[in-house]
Amino acid sequence: LSTIWQLVRGGLTRWSLDLTDQSTFIETVWNQYYITDSTMAPNYLSNNATSGGVDTTQATPSYQTDFGLTPVSANPGGGTGRGVPDVSALSQGNAYYLTPDDTMEGAVTSGGTSAATPFWASLATQINFIFEDQGLPDLGYSNDLYYIAASIAPAAFNDITIGNNVSSYVLGGDVADGSQTITPTGIGYLAGAGYDLITGLGTPNGTLLARALSTIAHSQMYFDLVPVLDQTGSDWTTGAYESLLFQSSVASGETWSLSIGGASTSFTGATGQSYAWTAALAQQSLQADFSAELVTLFDGFGQGGLYQTSVAAGSSLAISVAGSAASAYQAALTSDYGFTHFLADDGAVSVARAVAYATTAGGADDQDVVVRLRQNGINDISVMFYEVDDFGGTIAGIAPGQAGYDTAAAARAYLTQDGLSAI
Repeated sequence: LSTIWQLVRGGLTRWSLDLTDQSTFIETVWNQYYITDSTMAPNYLSNNATSGGVDTTQATPSYQTDFGLTPVSANPGGGTGRGVPDVSALSQGNAYYLTPDDTMEGAVTSGGTSAATPFWASLATQINFIFEDQGLPDLGYSNDLYYIAASIAPAAFNDITIGNNVSSYVLGGDVADGSQTITPTGIGYLAGAGYDLITGLGTPNGTLLARALSTIAHSQMYFDLVPVLDQTGSDWTTGAYESLLFQSSVASGETWSLSIGGASTSFTGATGQSYAWTAALAQQSLQADFSAELVTLFDGFGQGGLYQTSVAAGSSLAISVAGSAASAYQAALTSDYGFTHFLADDGAVSVARAVAYATTAGGADDQDVVVRLRQNGINDISVMFYEVDDFGGTIAGIAPGQAGYDTAAAARAYLTQDGLSAI
């Protein structure tokens, strides 16, 4: 199960038994060096691996620090700086790009950075066409937007978690490398979950990335988003009167505490199971080609504890786990979009607004919208979407749970094309 979980996060969309020879199964770091009888072929003097690392001459950009990164060089001198790359793409290995030859009449295979870089340029061009169609300007400088997309829509990137780019050396030694001998240093970087210094945020899921970027662009251009939490120094306050959900996953036997406006409440910890649904998996499942077997495979795993409360605007908010203060993670990137996470050594608590904020193309009113839902397995849930007056979910002064709220919500329900108020 752990292997399938890792493969799905890397972009697998079909049950393994349904894969064909042309199906994408796994992406790994490009590194084709190997040694046979003390001879390296291909050798380190040829370009057969990816790069990546830390530019210690440049400060870490704000969008990387906001993402929670402090890139540290693996070189003996160490140091922090600008982590590279931001993103990655197919290079080569057992898959190549098919490109026109010099005559433009035949085709040749290509790979490496010479192919991956034009791929990203082509993808950006396609996204620009989407932006133009929606009345948006071109992407332009978009590095920061990719980190926001990875924070609020993590399935926009396939996470590459296997491989390394260890390929540095010094001259002289016992390993034959072409016409020279070398000594490999063993210095390099390893791929891993989340951002790493070989593949960056990962390889793009073009459809999901384009959706995320267009949402971000319209939100920034046409809406004054109200953050779920505001930061002043190291303190956090609520951005509005709002209904908040708290999803906790803490070490077994530990407690977590929530302080709102100086009043504290403690909860017995509940551990989220290893294969409980994540935001990335939920987003991936909404793709038309995502296997129903993969959807149901991870059903039934517990998410930990859930708590809901309504809070006044400007209320101070703090969270601790096992007695230690939890720190907000990626809040500068996610808070405008209604959620953030608090992390501590013994667990984590996610904070999310219970009311969704609709951002439409161009800020237009009275729009038809597409709502993507996925249900496989047990079909015993219905969903109704309805308009409310504020982030607390009130309707004409009636709060959720009060008498008459169900009737008021039904009167505000959005209808499907078939005229139904529930799906």
